[in-house]
Amino acid sequence: MYPTNRFRIASFAVILSALGACSSQEKLPAGKTAVPTAATPAFAATSSAVRKAAVLAASSSATRKAAVLASTSSASRRAAPAVKYNAGEDPNYAKKCGWPVVCPTPLPGSILPAKRIVAYYGNPLSKKMGALGEYPKDDMLRRLKGEAAKWQAADPATPVQPALHLIAVVAQGEPGKANKYRMIMPDKVIEQVYGWAKEAGAVMFIDIQTGHDDIRTILPRFEWILKNPDVHLGIDPEFNLIKSGKKPGKKIGTYDAADINFASGYLKNLVKKYNLPPKVFTVHRFTRNGVTNYKNIVLHPEVQLVMHMDGWGAPWLKRDSYKDYVVSEPVQYTGFKLFYHNDTKKGDPLLTPKDVLKLNPKPVYIQYQ
Repeated sequence: MYPTNRFRIASFAVILSALGACSSQEKLPAGKTAVPTAATPAFAATSSAVRKAAVLAASSSATRKAAVLASTSSASRRAAPAVKYNAGEDPNYAKKCGWPVVCPTPLPGSILPAKRIVAYYGNPLSKKMGALGEYPKDDMLRRLKGEAAKWQAADPATPVQPALHLIAVVAQGEPGKANKYRMIMPDKVIEQVYGWAKEAGAVMFIDIQTGHDDIRTILPRFEWILKNPDVHLGIDPEFNLIKSGKKPGKKIGTYDAADINFASGYLKNLVKKYNLPPKVFTVHRFTRNGVTNYKNIVLHPEVQLVMHMDGWGAPWLKRDSYKDYVVSEPVQYTGFKLFYHNDTKKGDPLLTPKDVLKLNPKPVYIQYQ
């Protein structure tokens, strides 16, 4: 998915089937009901009683006709036009899938769902891996502040928490000295970005692309930075290729619920060990097999788990991906990625905060690459 550079392998184009969102529509009432009228007498009434009966019959017929017309008019007023939703927006479909999810009550100090995280993603050693490294530091932080303001304006009721999402372990197309097809960033790079985050009032995410390494082996290496209350975690199934043995960039990888549960459990223990507020834990996803056995994912009060739709492409494709791989398989919270370049390279517009907020459930983690 991401452009090639010496720290990042070639991206894949995501081909997804577009599925229509569920919708319902009431039938409009039929046309006006024909009401029989009184028959014309064959001869003139000669008595007062007969004339009175004819008047009553006509009056009764008119009353029935008026009642039918009133009923038809009332039904027409009640029938509202059916709402048309784009994929991923239909609240009835979301409810059918299990949203909102029954999950642990947020602990004190939790970011979600009271706030929405708006993050810049990338690596400062590469201009091709995302906004975090594409621009000089001051310009990058200024741009992030601008995006955060747009989201705050679009949803004033939800405060925005800015974030820097650092790729701290980068998948590689070659095995390297460790023969693991990944490169761990030097601590000084991580400390540098952490300093930028503090300067901007932002939180930081450590993102891990394991290559042929095991999340169980590599995650504990970052305890030194994750023990800080404002540092969180992201993992990327696309670049976890232990099972297939393929090189990163040649095949899309996967994580099972067991892998996610290990990382979540590790974060839970850190929160308890260092008396921290809950950790936010993002799992990137843009394919069906990117996460397997999602129903087995275990939730903890100490960890806020975000299934983050990070596929790129036209707006309709991104909405379809969100519907098919995030809404249809509910876990806890949702996220949505926007690519400044890949989303727009074929002439499509970048989705706006207003566009994304139409999704159901509304994403609480937004990432720009």
